[in-house]
Amino acid sequence: MQVIVRDNNVDQALRVLKKKLQREGVFREIKLRRNFEKPSERRTREKSEAVRRYRKLLRKRMEREGY
Repeated sequence: MQVIVRDNNVDQALRVLKKKLQREGVFREIKLRRNFEKPSERRTREKSEAVRRYRKLLRKRMEREGY
């Protein structure tokens, strides 16, 4: 991952880097890997995240279609 520093503006480059890392999910991954997660807990968490994403998609679709 690269961020270009323009006009010696490190603050802006750092902001851009943080936004890119956030979009990639790096911070979330670090938080999850801080302590060990049992495989069964991992499956449960991933399943619930998938359900949450699907429900959000349905909500947005219903909102768009006007139901």
